[in-house]
Amino acid sequence: MSITIGVSLKAYLGYRDTLRWASDIAEITRSRSHSSIELFVLPAFPALVPVRDILTGSGIAVGSQDIAADDAGNQTGEVTGAMLADVGCHYAEVGHAERRRHFGESEQVVAAKTAAALRHRLVPVICLGEPTRLDLDAAVEESVRQLRHALGGVQSVRPGGRVVVAYEPHWAIGAAEPAPDEHIIAVVAGLRRAASQLAPGSSVIYGGSAGPGLLTRLAGGVDGLFLGRFAHDPKAFATVLDEAIAIQLKTAAS
Repeated sequence: MSITIGVSLKAYLGYRDTLRWASDIAEITRSRSHSSIELFVLPAFPALVPVRDILTGSGIAVGSQDIAADDAGNQTGEVTGAMLADVGCHYAEVGHAERRRHFGESEQVVAAKTAAALRHRLVPVICLGEPTRLDLDAAVEESVRQLRHALGGVQSVRPGGRVVVAYEPHWAIGAAEPAPDEHIIAVVAGLRRAASQLAPGSSVIYGGSAGPGLLTRLAGGVDGLFLGRFAHDPKAFATVLDEAIAIQLKTAAS
């Protein structure tokens, strides 16, 4: 069983705190056998290069929390996929609920940014999920619809391009608890079916107040977790990584 664990630092940590956090995470991963677990970290733009250097040899890849839809031009403040690839990024997050809500990013923008990531051989981490709480069938339908829209141009951009789908129901982001286990498993199952057709080899992970204990409860029902504030404590990250290792060992033994 392949497991993917990503962490977004958002803008919670300052520059020096980010580097200290990365050093702690590097030490944690180097002390564990995790070669079959896909790990990535998304720091703020100014910390990308130093975090990349700190994580060298740890098995953790770095990525960006955003990406420009265009490859070059007079877009002040944007960071292009070409530059992200040049500095060693392997991932680019697109479509997070906070960017949709606070910065007005439409589904057209999300699709354009997904295409930009694929053009530059970055793995897009496509964040999607229902804005308000819906019943299971409606949540699956809405999430799959968003995925199809985001991947509408994948085959014309980069045939076979892999993506990571981060299912994050908006109502669970920043909440005290994640979405109910049965809700997560049902929506992820629908997204897996769609992703297998649209972008074979992709992973579907869960985010939205995800933290220690959740991966164990969902074992087999998701391909991993997309962690936010609960992983800003290195000990919590270590706990989740240990859960992933235990699940893989159990799967291998069965």
